[in-house]
Amino acid sequence: MSENVVHLHKPTDPPTADTAPTVLTVVPDAPPARPVPLWVRSGRAVKTAATHETTRATVRAAARHGLYTFNGGRIVARRAWDGRTGSRYERMIRAAEAAGNLEAAEEWEERLQRFRAARHHRRMDLLHSPVDAAKGVAVGAGMSIGALVALGVVMAISTGHVGDVITPLSATVDFIALLIRIVQVVWGPALTIGPFLALLALWSVGRKQQAVPAWALPANVRSSEGEPITPSIVVKALRDLGISPLKTAIKEMGDAGASMLGPIRIAGCGVEVDVTLPSGVATDEVQKRRRKLAENLTRHEHEVFITIPEAARTVRLWIADSGALDEAIGPSPLVTDETMTADYKKGKAPWGQDLRGDAAELSVYQRHLLVTGLSNQGKTAALRALALWLALDRTVQFWIADLKGIGDWAMFDGIAQILIEGPSDDHVIQATEMVEDAVEEMNRRIEERRQDPTVMFEPLIVVVDEAQLAFMCPVVGEDKRPYGGAKATSRYFMAVRKLHNQGRAVDVLMWQGTQDPTDQNLPKLVREGAHTRASLVVGTESQSRMALGDKAVNGGAAPHLLRQGLDKGTLVVASDGITIPAGQASITVRTHFIDDEPAAEIAERAKMLRDGATTLRVVEQAEERDALADVAAVVGDAARLRTNEVLKRLHALAPKVYGDQWTNDRLKSLLEEHGEEPKKSHGVMVVHRDHVLRALANRDGDGSASAAE
Repeated sequence: MSENVVHLHKPTDPPTADTAPTVLTVVPDAPPARPVPLWVRSGRAVKTAATHETTRATVRAAARHGLYTFNGGRIVARRAWDGRTGSRYERMIRAAEAAGNLEAAEEWEERLQRFRAARHHRRMDLLHSPVDAAKGVAVGAGMSIGALVALGVVMAISTGHVGDVITPLSATVDFIALLIRIVQVVWGPALTIGPFLALLALWSVGRKQQAVPAWALPANVRSSEGEPITPSIVVKALRDLGISPLKTAIKEMGDAGASMLGPIRIAGCGVEVDVTLPSGVATDEVQKRRRKLAENLTRHEHEVFITIPEAARTVRLWIADSGALDEAIGPSPLVTDETMTADYKKGKAPWGQDLRGDAAELSVYQRHLLVTGLSNQGKTAALRALALWLALDRTVQFWIADLKGIGDWAMFDGIAQILIEGPSDDHVIQATEMVEDAVEEMNRRIEERRQDPTVMFEPLIVVVDEAQLAFMCPVVGEDKRPYGGAKATSRYFMAVRKLHNQGRAVDVLMWQGTQDPTDQNLPKLVREGAHTRASLVVGTESQSRMALGDKAVNGGAAPHLLRQGLDKGTLVVASDGITIPAGQASITVRTHFIDDEPAAEIAERAKMLRDGATTLRVVEQAEERDALADVAAVVGDAARLRTNEVLKRLHALAPKVYGDQWTNDRLKSLLEEHGEEPKKSHGVMVVHRDHVLRALANRDGDGSASAAE
């Protein structure tokens, strides 16, 4: 028998994991959420039900079918009124008068007079019609009864029964009684169903005419994008432009405004239509509302172009197929046709396509050229494409200055006689001297032409890409004349002006590419001297006028309405060297993009035609100089000189080496490198002659050398 041991003292050792008691933690339940009030839940339910798409669709359907019936009744009533009165003719007269077509107004007035005369004749006939009708009924009834009796007599003679004489007459009476009974039976249901049939007919008329607001139309009709352009759609879009005289005139036109429209013609990836505006509506009022007109036509703004032809009070609308302008055009014929050659005098460069999808070809014969636009929109590519085509004419010479200097024109090495590449002031100076040399060549040719009028010259194309750097160059030459600017003392400006004035006569032509035009970086006299002016997208209408001129912009040219980044390579061109539709002052061209690799291949074909012409590459050669020794030389015997004076003397000693990049900080770094530095004297930083000599001694002692880059 085992014994139970009962311990009378409390154990002091902590319990182990096996002996520790289990502790239960009671977590109280979260308090119940406060109930949402009934009115809140009811409001939410009502809002959800009211805004649900099914509810919206139901409301739209109810409104649509109700308005179909109501507006169908209005249409039928108006048709009936037009048929009974001369209101249709009066509307046509007002429409013709509003459009200024007096001949049509006179013709409709004659028709109205004939209609009124015929109506009067019918009304006069009604005065005699009751008597004539009564006589006709009596005569008809007598003849009918006589015919029936005669038929009965024939039957009686045939059958031998005298009673058959009235048999046809009694049969006719029985038939009439049957008809009356049928009418009595049908009349009640007809009175009940008739109104519903009438409403159904009115609904059918309204539905066929889509006589409801846009919000009530079915989703597939309401959201249709790029629907076909029809006369009614164009007129409705014009009516809703917000021009009161135009809206009033359209309402007064009996044909609902269709007389304003010319034929709608297929034109490339869109359609074209001429609109003759009614009296009191100016063409620029429609031009200013291009975006609203495009949206009324279910198009984007860039898919509608408005130009002003020669006809008075007429605007020409070109409306693209939805999304067509976002599709790339095909490759350049320069890339696809390896046998293509060029002819400077008679040929035309395959530049791209116009909006109608036709080839846009440009003649460059004796025409100065200006291409402008915002940065990175395809200016260099458009300019280079023309030069690549012209390079296939072996007689054409090129002098090229690429002031961007990133290799866009590198493929012309071996084609161009001069090739300058770089963005610095020194490159601008070289480009200016190149243009001045072209002026001298022009003068030489003019002198030869005076001596021999029959002499012919090879074309010389002087290309300056990024020409705004030349106009904005701050450098002043030794003759105190600035290289940039737009004054009579500016070397680049005056050289370009001279080429514009007389260059085309001896086939020395100036091609310029510039970006973001202003009066400072593209002076008025220079831009107006170009025969062919082309603009990519620009920022403002004033820049469009700078690029193309007032005449082109007033005629509808709008490069400021192109889309930056999306319409790359799309140019608005004003030139007599390209085919422009009659009456227009400009044309929009989507240029072929020729990438660097195919451009190099085209250039190789041009080089083969030219039998390896040599190119003078004007490259800045850094002059090796001992900067520290030059500082000592310019200080001379002076104990100290101001740092500004030292820098000025260094620049005079070697301008290409000690240019704008040499500053006080660079001079200080040069001296500190050899243990010396400029000090202040009376608050002005100076260079001490002794410090410079010590720096030279320190450098020579270390066997180091410092040369200017």
